[in-house]
Amino acid sequence: MTAPKRIFIDGEAGTTGLQIRERLDGRADVALVSISADDRKNPAAKAGIFENVDLVVLCLPDDAAKESVALADTLGDKAPKILDASTAHRVAPGWTYGFPELCAGQADAIKAASRVGNPGCYATGAIAMLRPLVDAGLVAVDATCAIHAVSGYSGGGKAMIAAYEAGQAAPFELYALGLEHKHIPEIMAYGRLAARPLFVPSVGNFRQGMLVSLPLALESLPGKPTAADLEAALQSHYAGAKYVRVMAPEPGGKLEPQALNNTNDLEIRVYANEAHRQAVVVAKLDNLGKGASGAAVQNLELMLGL
Repeated sequence: MTAPKRIFIDGEAGTTGLQIRERLDGRADVALVSISADDRKNPAAKAGIFENVDLVVLCLPDDAAKESVALADTLGDKAPKILDASTAHRVAPGWTYGFPELCAGQADAIKAASRVGNPGCYATGAIAMLRPLVDAGLVAVDATCAIHAVSGYSGGGKAMIAAYEAGQAAPFELYALGLEHKHIPEIMAYGRLAARPLFVPSVGNFRQGMLVSLPLALESLPGKPTAADLEAALQSHYAGAKYVRVMAPEPGGKLEPQALNNTNDLEIRVYANEAHRQAVVVAKLDNLGKGASGAAVQNLELMLGL
């Protein structure tokens, strides 16, 4: 019997770390290694663990993630593979982007990588829509896209979760209106956008679930495509994908964000009014699933050959 792969979650007490642990709990092909609370910030203790595991998942703030990577760099051949769930290395040189469905060969690149950046939740939805359309020539690389999104409050960190669960937060709010959201660099890099998108995120009074929408004026797109052309390009890109599906639009012109909670699934729909030559492409996912811990488990399975 093959020995289980040893995994250390650096930052296992946070939301993403806890969710990854829950998804891996009970599996015979992995062994989860922990560190004592007293040693979480002890570099020597962490180095000792790093040397004796196959993979480290970083569920840390960006600066702390960079410190852990620097620590791993000192270990030479004894360094483990690293999957970083922070923003710190998603567009960094030498790191592989952890969206296996991004393009042909991306899953194989993740399998071969020793350093993988787990995608951001909003970025996952945005890139899932944009990349196939840009690759198909239906959205121009230099287009200025508007992207709107709403997430459950669980993606906002401990303070936001506490405020919502105490009934002290607004029922709905826009945020990051300084237009500097941390997911924009990866949306541009992996959505193949040369122009900075207008990204407007929001949070609602529900724990988890996410909708990311991309409104498009069809007459302004290259070749003036129909909604059927958009859907065909998306279907072609994701043919055979396990976790990403292109679905028919739901009747009634409504879409709720929570149906995929506790899965690693992502669904894309194209809503359109051909008379007005307008369309909205919408990605639905669990911000804690395909947007965080589900994607992390998918990536570590690829990295470890599980």
